[in-house]
Amino acid sequence: MKDTANTLFNRIEFPVLLAGLVIAGGLWGFEELMEVARATAPHAFDTEILLAFRQAGQPGIPLGPPWLEGAVRDITSLGSASVLVLITAAMIIYLLLIRRPGTALLIFVAVAGGQVLSSLLKVGVDRPRPELVSHLVSETSLSFPSGHAMLSAVTYLTLGSLAARFLHGRATKIYVLSLAVLTTVLVGVSRVYLGVHWPSDVLAGWCAGFAWAMLCWLVARALQRRKVVGDDADGA
Repeated sequence: MKDTANTLFNRIEFPVLLAGLVIAGGLWGFEELMEVARATAPHAFDTEILLAFRQAGQPGIPLGPPWLEGAVRDITSLGSASVLVLITAAMIIYLLLIRRPGTALLIFVAVAGGQVLSSLLKVGVDRPRPELVSHLVSETSLSFPSGHAMLSAVTYLTLGSLAARFLHGRATKIYVLSLAVLTTVLVGVSRVYLGVHWPSDVLAGWCAGFAWAMLCWLVARALQRRKVVGDDADGA
């Protein structure tokens, strides 16, 4: 039994193992945070972190100089539906032009599926937006999980992993993937700074987004290796 386990472990490539760990950790984290979201009263770490972004005793005034609020609004727009749709559509059209319809389809399924999943999770948990501090941007949808955080993770990680496939050199690949993660993190933090999400909403969005992106990556990898989905790259 031990030899069989060792053989199986040796046959699993490190990226696949890492993706599996991210999926498992994301699902576990999301489940734990969902319990926080369904509690009748806000969790202490939610309220403490949210208030930490505001001046003491003034929940309507964010920390930092006046220009920072505008900069954070700009950052949060990187996770808006319009920006993500524009980026995704541009990439899909480019892939179709260079005759890679399989990859274009996989990107569409990953991003569109993430959007549907985010909407279903919001309705299922039904958590209102925080009222502890003033909202610095207008939002009308439900709070849990953060759609900006989740869809940023799905979109930027999917596109980052795709770009890394065509780049040469480990340092370049790491840079692109790190940039995707950094953008996702900044978008999530901006939602808390603007007061439109509890920290647990953002953490749950990251958990779900990272897990979904890695699941889509594993499916794409399996389909491409079995030639179920292939890329006609003759004209590339």
